[in-house]
Amino acid sequence: MLQSLLALPLGAGLEVLVFLLLYRLTPMNGKQAAVVVALLALGGVLAYSLLQWPGADVLAMYVAVLSVTAYLLGIVSSAREQRRADGERRWFHWGPAAIVIFFVFLFAFDGVFVVVSQKGLPRPVADLLLPDATDTHPVKSVFPGVVSREYQKKEALYNRYLEQVERQRERGWQVAKGWVGEAHAGQPSRFRVRVLERDGAPVRFAEVGGVFERPADSRLDRPFRLDETEPGVYEAGIVLPEPGVWVLVLQIRRGDQLHEVHARTSIAPAP
Repeated sequence: MLQSLLALPLGAGLEVLVFLLLYRLTPMNGKQAAVVVALLALGGVLAYSLLQWPGADVLAMYVAVLSVTAYLLGIVSSAREQRRADGERRWFHWGPAAIVIFFVFLFAFDGVFVVVSQKGLPRPVADLLLPDATDTHPVKSVFPGVVSREYQKKEALYNRYLEQVERQRERGWQVAKGWVGEAHAGQPSRFRVRVLERDGAPVRFAEVGGVFERPADSRLDRPFRLDETEPGVYEAGIVLPEPGVWVLVLQIRRGDQLHEVHARTSIAPAP
């Protein structure tokens, strides 16, 4: 995405160059040349998007910037033509210039915000503007988007989730989970789950796995699978890359039985 945003000024510059060629070398007036340039630019962007989808946000930004660039070229050239017709010799006027400056600043700020959301603030700026981070509560300026769970988005799936919770309550499985020792970021840590029936018998030969989710940064999510090391006990080494709070979504399957557990855990920084 960052490469697409950096290519945006190049596209706008190419649009200006094509406009000047049409305006100088053809009988078109400013408005006509601006319309042709806008159609060529938008057609090229849409054709490229069909071959390599850049994402709706990047496509919308390209369409907006290229359209407004053509619009500004048409306004400035038309104003210049009008002044020539009125006998004025100066080419500069504060009205069109103010419009151009406004949109230049608007595009610059929008581009900065999008890049920061993807890459985060530069370290010196982050140290100046953000509160002090701690090992267990790191502060980040990256915002990759809100991660929503499907059962919260659709009523039908949410009802299924409630039914699943009721079946788990009736089944009565006893699930104990946790780290073997202290878990440190960036290092393999043993994670163990013990599953017992209602009467205390071990739940054997189940498929146990899930995902550790990083709040507000789904790119760090880590799926995992546990192996049965003794009757009813499942464990494996798991590496979580960042210290702080993680959300655990644990799933235990045996045949057509599914038991799901949601919890939170805290990971210590690397020693």
